[in-house]
Amino acid sequence: MIAAAFPRDELMSDTARPRATQADGSQKGRKASKETRRQQLIEATIDSLAKRGYSETTLADIADGAEMSRGIVNFHFESKEKLLVATLQFMTEEYAGHWEATLEKAGVRPSDQLQALVAADFDRKICTRRKLAAWCAFWGEAKSRPTYKALCGAQDRTYQVTMQSIVEILKQEGGYSYDSAALTLAMCAMLEGLWFRLMMDDGLTREAAHQSAGSFLASVFPKHFAETAPTQERPT
Repeated sequence: MIAAAFPRDELMSDTARPRATQADGSQKGRKASKETRRQQLIEATIDSLAKRGYSETTLADIADGAEMSRGIVNFHFESKEKLLVATLQFMTEEYAGHWEATLEKAGVRPSDQLQALVAADFDRKICTRRKLAAWCAFWGEAKSRPTYKALCGAQDRTYQVTMQSIVEILKQEGGYSYDSAALTLAMCAMLEGLWFRLMMDDGLTREAAHQSAGSFLASVFPKHFAETAPTQERPT
């Protein structure tokens, strides 16, 4: 009856408490290790897609790239398809989180928001050759794989809706005559095209691509943007 009057932790001895704490820490360590290994496998998948392409990427390649056994890969993802879906999901979430955070920091002026949204596409965290090549690999498969199409499409729609709302405000502010939906589609296609050019490694630099996008903004929104001189930096 006395024991019932106190919480269980109050009845633990001093020697028992450290063991419980150590168990909790060990559990957190195992969880962190699992998450770390999953991320290492995702990064190795991106590397393999960039190096070999979609059809030539195998679980053995990914395991070797992550310096893990094939059994560990199967333990974490069960199959190549599940690993590829997890990789695409990571990339879409990383991309969305990046532009959303950049947009939030841009402030309340629509012109600053649009400029920040465009700049986010050329940030070195997102715009690297390995990631651009992985994106192209997934885009090439999206038409025949509904899961890929759904993951890419959901993020594209959110991005376009956000951009179009900014473009519409700029139209009202500047008295421009363009169609907001059509212009937004053109801007998104332009940015995707610049990504593709960067992935092809034909001499275009990340900074030069960003400058080209800035020139487009200046031509369409002359009352809001002015062109700036480009700097040279290659995507890594």
